[in-house]
Amino acid sequence: MFELDFSYSVLLVVCLLAACGFEFVNGFHDTANAVATVIYTNSLKPWVAVIWSGVWNFIGVLAGGIGVAMGIVYLLPVESLVDQSVSHSIAMVMALLISAIAWNLATWYLGIPCSSSHTLIASILGVGIAYSLLPDANEAAVNWGKAQEIGISLLVSPLFGFSMVIVLMFLLRYFTKNTKHGDSLFKEPKKNAPPPLWIRSILILTCTGVSFFHGSNDGQKGVGLMMLILIGIVPGYFALNNAVAPESLQGSFKKIEYVINSIDSSQLAAPDRVKLSQTISMHQKLSAKLNTTADVELIARSERFDIRKDIMVMDRNLNGLLKKEELVMSEKDKALLKKSLKEVRTLTDFAPQWVVLMISFSLGIGTMIGWKRIVKTIGEKIGKEHLTYAQGASAELIATSTIGVSTYFGLPVSTTHVLSSGIAGSMVASKGIKNLQGDTVRNILIAWFLTLPVVLLLSGTLFLLFRSLL
Repeated sequence: MFELDFSYSVLLVVCLLAACGFEFVNGFHDTANAVATVIYTNSLKPWVAVIWSGVWNFIGVLAGGIGVAMGIVYLLPVESLVDQSVSHSIAMVMALLISAIAWNLATWYLGIPCSSSHTLIASILGVGIAYSLLPDANEAAVNWGKAQEIGISLLVSPLFGFSMVIVLMFLLRYFTKNTKHGDSLFKEPKKNAPPPLWIRSILILTCTGVSFFHGSNDGQKGVGLMMLILIGIVPGYFALNNAVAPESLQGSFKKIEYVINSIDSSQLAAPDRVKLSQTISMHQKLSAKLNTTADVELIARSERFDIRKDIMVMDRNLNGLLKKEELVMSEKDKALLKKSLKEVRTLTDFAPQWVVLMISFSLGIGTMIGWKRIVKTIGEKIGKEHLTYAQGASAELIATSTIGVSTYFGLPVSTTHVLSSGIAGSMVASKGIKNLQGDTVRNILIAWFLTLPVVLLLSGTLFLLFRSLL
């Protein structure tokens, strides 16, 4: 398969199935974030809720694009890590998968809401840092700019969820005060009795939104993981997008040429002048190669990964130069350069439909299994009171909007942390900080703080171990 030896073909299949396994675990680990509120407010029966959530997770992956997936791929510059040894690529992939799945399962077993996003990103960083410790490593093994961007997103999103739910709860209380529905919103649901139709509709709608956007954001992380595996192990087949005709990018290359040739290199520092010169040479080589190529299949498989690497390095160098304060360039030229680079990256930023479908099925099926542990934690153990209609709707409405906006900008966020922090915020808005269960909040925070160092160390150690064994 893919011109690999039988043993490596088996390992490739195992790695792809393990990536599906990660997304399967992600499904039942994170399902609680969508269904806890509708279950604890009697809006939907548990099995109806998880099947409904599973369907919308599936749809979310299909409709979510690949922006977040590429964020995961760019976090680990695979073009720097891949060498001539397939075994080294498999070592990288196995370390990622085992560490991410192990931590997800451990926290699920303990019933602790923990971010699959946080876990996956920590495992990627662990491999990258471990690679940089190797004697023959001479290129950056982690895209620290992308890591910083993702880190800020993961840090800010739960704080945003916590604070905005408090604000929304106060607004709901203010505007529904002295209305016939005001009291019912903030009271504990009657046992086994469904809420009024209008409240039930809102809760089901927000459950649907969280499920859809969880698929469109978290599901893309599985797609990104799959692409890391395929690009790392069989780059000749998956380094470039077969659906794009390279010669169709001729106009984009000409626009890039126009902008970079207009740059006055004398205004740049010496290292940046060298980088600009190298980038111009790289652009000329790529342009000469691709402008006359009608189909990716006409490019030798041995050359495809080098072309991908040159495109990615050119993109990184030019975007880096755009951030330099000393660079004098009109906003129009900056926008033209960014747009043209994005067009060229259609040759590298892609995911085959079968990859998206595999992840969609894995996440959707996983959503329907193993959800009870985390549901119980979110519904009963974060606050000291039973979840009210207002609390459930507020937490899920903020989670839906936060995850949706993050997906639009291609930023991975933690559905778990956004929703659980929202539930905590709703409890604080109801009766103050004393309304939180200290033990549960402490466990969630400990898991949040431990995920990065523990998973990073585990994945880095496994990578070095597997690399030496394989």
